[in-house]
Amino acid sequence: MNEQTLITAVRKHAMDNYEQDGWDVLVECYDDGDILELISNDNASTVEEAIASVHKTVKLYDDHRSDIMGA
Repeated sequence: MNEQTLITAVRKHAMDNYEQDGWDVLVECYDDGDILELISNDNASTVEEAIASVHKTVKLYDDHRSDIMGA
């Protein structure tokens, strides 16, 4: 699958899940190059792998934000 297709699928997933698990961070802060770097680091080659790869990072932001808000 080509890189742009994976990036587009990740962006669509992020928009569809904007208020969950830190996907808002991706929508607001990540450009296509950032997304490509994340999916390339994990050698993601399917939409599902690309979403899972990026989710690991945005979930960390979400967990950190939740910790701060709870403090």
